[in-house]
Amino acid sequence: FFAAAIPSEGHQNMTEDFTQLSVTRNKIMTAQYECYQKIMQDPIHRKEGPYCNRTWDGWLCWSDVAAGTVSVQRCPDYFQDFNPSEKVTKICDPSGNWFRHPESNRTWTNYTQCNIYTHEKVKVGKEWMHVIIHTVVPLCIHLFLFLFSRSLSCQRITLHKNLFFSFVCNSVVTIISLTAVANNQELVATNPVSCKVSQFIYLYLMGCNYFWMLCEGIYLHTLIVVAVFAEKQHLMWYYLLGWGFPLIPACIHAVARSLYYNDNCWISSDTHLLYIIHGPICAALLVNLFFLLNIVRVLITKLKDTHKAESNLYMKAVRATLILVPLLGIEFVLFPWRPEGRIAEEVYDYVMHILMHYQGLLVATIFCFFNGEVQAVLRRHWNQYKIQFEHSFSHSDAMRTASYTVSSISDVQGYSYNHDCTSEHLNGKGYHDTESVVLKTEKLYG
Repeated sequence: FFAAAIPSEGHQNMTEDFTQLSVTRNKIMTAQYECYQKIMQDPIHRKEGPYCNRTWDGWLCWSDVAAGTVSVQRCPDYFQDFNPSEKVTKICDPSGNWFRHPESNRTWTNYTQCNIYTHEKVKVGKEWMHVIIHTVVPLCIHLFLFLFSRSLSCQRITLHKNLFFSFVCNSVVTIISLTAVANNQELVATNPVSCKVSQFIYLYLMGCNYFWMLCEGIYLHTLIVVAVFAEKQHLMWYYLLGWGFPLIPACIHAVARSLYYNDNCWISSDTHLLYIIHGPICAALLVNLFFLLNIVRVLITKLKDTHKAESNLYMKAVRATLILVPLLGIEFVLFPWRPEGRIAEEVYDYVMHILMHYQGLLVATIFCFFNGEVQAVLRRHWNQYKIQFEHSFSHSDAMRTASYTVSSISDVQGYSYNHDCTSEHLNGKGYHDTESVVLKTEKLYG
């Protein structure tokens, strides 16, 4: 079995390597052809002073540059372990010649930064998986409590359920993206349609997170400011806003990405087209900020004339949402632009990932375990479980007592058939005692 399986596996690996090599070769040949066209069509360098001639170094095309300067480009995406967001440098010395490596004495381009951090990013991706998993499990527990507790069924709880579900979906898709796409260099190199679809779904669900938070803000604002103590609202509009509207920027981004920045699997963040996704999210955050300020203003003015007991009850009902409105999406408020530079980008990525994925855990904890209604339901279920357990334990103890009584009667009666009146007296005494035990057992069931 293993002897037959090994050649087929090796043949499959050889096929994949050949496919990857063909893709890389085609990219390099296309870039070389475009470079030669550019070299012939660009105007001649007419500035005074020495300069380095335009050239093709085998991977990238370099234009004329003045002597004593360093030319910089983005890394190519020919290879699996090359990061296109890193930089390639080529030095033009003061004499107007391209830099030559001292060991080979040949013109040399510095590509060392293209793959130096690839393995570190794979390790970081695995660490983010642990962060996300630690968020998914509590969210699923909280969502289970909301779904299977019949007493927790109102419009506000329905909005919480959808918000939790959007966080769960986003975290699951992020796990799939990190494992199956971002860290799968062979998949990124072949650039199938499926990896672009996964990126589309990821960006869509990220938008759903923030628009469901906007739904929470709209609901609370309508409840307090527009129609105070209103009970019913039309949830259809919330479903359209939370699940439907994020499709619009996601589709626009997909079309624009395919036309203007069609990189492999759309995983590069080095494009301003991502503001198609982030722009509506920032708008939703600003609207939520307005709702928060207006709600606080209305509560301050109206609760002055309200009885203290009623105001305390009403403040408890809105306290959790008031805490979460400014909290959710805080990463886009604090860091609206991605900084440049490797260290700044890594710090930015760390902060963004922690805030984006641990906020789901924070949302679930505040909305669920800190919710008085949920705590009351959990206490009620726990008390019911304790009563059922004690009743079943008492029932089993009574059954054991009754079984012991019946067996005792049979043994004593069988023994009296072979003895005299003394034995009969003992038998009568034993039966009388047994009858009292049976009566006690009947009282227990009664």
